[in-house]
Amino acid sequence: MTPVPRFSENRRQILHMAMGGFALLLRFISWWEAAALAAFALAFNLYALPRIVGPHVFREGEHARRYSSGITLYPLAILLLICLLPERPDIVAAAWGILAIGDGIATILGRAIDGPRIPWNREKSVAGSAAFVLFGGTAGAFLCWWSVPAVVPPPYAWFVVAGPFAAALVAAAVETIPIRLDDNVSVTAAAAAVLWWLSLVSQDSAARAAADAVRLVPIAIALNVAVAGTGYLARTVSRSGAIVGALLGIAVTLSAGWRGWLLLLATFGVAVMASRMGLRRKTLLGIAEGRGGRRGAGNAVANTGVATAAALLAVTSGASGPAMIAFVAALAAGGSDTIASEIGKAWGRRTFLFPSFRHVAPGTSGAISPEGTAAGLIGALILGSLGVALGLVPAAALLPVVIGATIGSFAESAMGATLEGAGFVNNDVLNFLNTAIAAAAAVSLAKVI
Repeated sequence: MTPVPRFSENRRQILHMAMGGFALLLRFISWWEAAALAAFALAFNLYALPRIVGPHVFREGEHARRYSSGITLYPLAILLLICLLPERPDIVAAAWGILAIGDGIATILGRAIDGPRIPWNREKSVAGSAAFVLFGGTAGAFLCWWSVPAVVPPPYAWFVVAGPFAAALVAAAVETIPIRLDDNVSVTAAAAAVLWWLSLVSQDSAARAAADAVRLVPIAIALNVAVAGTGYLARTVSRSGAIVGALLGIAVTLSAGWRGWLLLLATFGVAVMASRMGLRRKTLLGIAEGRGGRRGAGNAVANTGVATAAALLAVTSGASGPAMIAFVAALAAGGSDTIASEIGKAWGRRTFLFPSFRHVAPGTSGAISPEGTAAGLIGALILGSLGVALGLVPAAALLPVVIGATIGSFAESAMGATLEGAGFVNNDVLNFLNTAIAAAAAVSLAKVI
């Protein structure tokens, strides 16, 4: 009998890495030609590749779900990236290299080397993540450098090297999050987002911001360590939450000043108070916050990571106005969403999913209630007004901030109702996406309004 071909993970990863070689073409072709090639690759992987290579590179069950398999999502992710960043082939190439080489090498070495595991995801190894950063950053830097002649004006020299390695580091961290979202999507999105953010940084502005921040470093450290320590002793944050929260607070203090720090503190304060409201009922229903209400490192990054990035961009780029709107909107979104969720769980009489409006039990992922929605809207208005009162944004930005925060909240509810239950995202990822969507919506609306 002829032996049945068997799936080989190594063969799949070799093919995965080899496809990164097509990124070399981005130096010579236009964005629409690159998009056409990516679209062709998507169709090829959907219809021709299964017949050519058969089961050698397809995991069990992928033939039945070929539209959502990694082999399909890989070219789709690159196609979307090309269309979103048509004038930055260097960013596309670097993110492509990180996905192809970083993710591929990490899988092969992670399976081959039996070493320490990532504490929050035992399926990922420290060796695999280290290889991801090293090889992914190297491949990304080479492809970024290779594609620079196609970029006008060319990026800073430091961006070509530092950008891809920073992007690889963040993408490797994202890859360890224990969710079912395909790596081809999460890694590409994370790497491209970091590279895009760094592409906005002005070398001169960053140098001035660093010089100005030096004198504030001792104060920023002392202030945020004290607040984080108090939060830990008061059992509002875990140890990891206190450490990461302090680091984020220091970054906000050095970039947005004491006004930005006060808004950050107010956002955290209202979130903690909302979590404690109606705690008895939420505990009886089994829908109270985990860890006794303590907020961990993931929660800190999810709720304030986008705001921190926006605050840093406000002082390192020439777009301080839009960046501060994004900062206030992200904090307003994170705070108001927590208020809406906790008030809804404590006093919501009727809860339903958005956008289907199907009635569900309180605490269901993606569920909203009239009481929670109203409380969240008021929370966004209060936090946005505080941002105006502190002089972080002009009064004209209040409406975009509140609308943006509301859009982010409803988007999170829709994703929670459809994606969280299936394991594609978790609550921290939803919170991060909520603040990112809110920031983007507020900046876009501010340009129009």
